[in-house]
Amino acid sequence: MQRTNKNFPKNFFMKNQEKIYHIYAKDKCIYHSLSEEKFSETWEMLHRMVDLLGKGIEKDDLQYESLFVNKEVVLNSSH
Repeated sequence: MQRTNKNFPKNFFMKNQEKIYHIYAKDKCIYHSLSEEKFSETWEMLHRMVDLLGKGIEKDDLQYESLFVNKEVVLNSSH
């Protein structure tokens, strides 16, 4: 199969960029594609829950990654 090279404008990948977050507990993704606002709320809530429950999971078990995605590219991509 031959790929075609689309000519994107120089700023195509920079505009429409959105920062999203994924949250992991013990290396398992428990929240994905969160906006920055939703991430902040969820991250704080998870830390409070860990303090309250104190069983089976510790704050060190919680991790996150942030990445930039171009919403237009994601919406127009074929899976």
